This record gives sequence, structure tokens and C-alpha cells, in this order.
Amino acid sequence: MAPSHGYDLHQRLTADLGNVWRVSQSQVYSILKRLEERGDISARAGRKGKLPRRQVLHITPSGKKRFRQWMDGAASSGARTVRLEFLTRLYFANMIQPAKAGRIYLTQEHEISSAIRRLRLLLAHVPEDRAYDRLSLDLRLRQMELVRNWLQDVRARFHMKPGSEK
Repeated sequence: MAPSHGYDLHQRLTADLGNVWRVSQSQVYSILKRLEERGDISARAGRKGKLPRRQVLHITPSGKKRFRQWMDGAASSGARTVRLEFLTRLYFANMIQPAKAGRIYLTQEHEISSAIRRLRLLLAHVPEDRAYDRLSLDLRLRQMELVRNWLQDVRARFHMKPGSEK
């Protein structure tokens, strides 16, 4: 990832992930400040042509390490988390490490399949007279089945073969 300015990062996030993340410019600056305080990025004054001096952000070695850990991390099975984390991981993988996209996909597919199995098992053991518990589990199960079907569309869109790591 090349050094960049906070404004440029916000513009890129908005253009590339605008329907995944809804983040204001002030939120981006707040996040960048926290990353700098944690030591994941460093900022240096820089100039771009005749524009006024701005902070140029660089990822630090510890930031690269944390980013790699996040990219390799386990994926959750919540529908919101899939939208935010899975799509963001896939975005970065396709941008900077395309060979990793297949592994990220397979990790997510495995997590969703596991969630479906757990929910089916739970539902099978809830008595019929506990209607609201059954309805809740049924809704969660249907959401995960929908996410699994959507993942198949993702696989096709990125030309990933079943069981491959692209």
C-alpha cells in the first residue's frame, strides 16, 4: 500500500466501498488518528505539487503485521459482519494480494456452513411450544442460507473454482 493522504483515502473508500462502509471524512480522520496513536501508521508532512503541505501517511512494520493478521483472521457468520469484514478483506486481497482472495472466500464459506449446521441442530432441539425461539432460530438460519447462496455468486463473479484458493 502506497503512502497517501487522509483525504485521498476517504475518496478511495467512498468510490470503491461506498455501499459497504458509510464513513464520513471526519470518521476517516478519527480512525487514522487512532491508527497513528497505536503505531500502525506514521504521518509526515509532505507536499503534492503546488498544493499546501499535508500529512502523508505511511504504514509501519507493526501496522503491516496487524493488517496481515486481520487479513488471515477468522471470519464471523453474522450477515452484517459478512458485508463489512468479508467484502473489505476480499477488496484488499484483490488489490494487493490476489492469490489470497480464494483463501478468504473459503474461510468465509466454511464459517457460514458451520453456522448453518449449528442453527439446524439448535432448531431441531427447541420444543414446538417455544414458538418465538423457533422463529428466531429459523430467521437466523434463513439469513445464513441466503448468505451462503450470495457467496456462491461472489465465487462466480471472481471466477473462483469450488475448493480452490484462486
